[in-house]
Amino acid sequence: MQEITLHDLAHARTGDKGNRINISLIAYRAEDYALLVEQVTPERVAAWFSHRRPAAVQRYLLPRLGAMNFVLDEVLDGGVTHSLNPDMHGKGLSFHLLAMKVRVPS
Repeated sequence: MQEITLHDLAHARTGDKGNRINISLIAYRAEDYALLVEQVTPERVAAWFSHRRPAAVQRYLLPRLGAMNFVLDEVLDGGVTHSLNPDMHGKGLSFHLLAMKVRVPS
């Protein structure tokens, strides 16, 4: 087995509303979707974003699209109008998720 980043297997899109963010993770290849489902769990995503202190992380699977959507609550420092964070919209958080390592066969 070897470790690679999620970016090697998928791309991501991000949206935000208030203090909630959603990150869609979309596999480049359909055959990689099962591996993503197995390894990119809500618990693992919550731990990966622990520095943002998410109140909850939910995952919605979209198998026909080879994608999943994560909803993270309370991660945007109050949202666009309340945050002093330089990335108050959270668009860069999709790139943070794509840096997560996953294990794949060598």
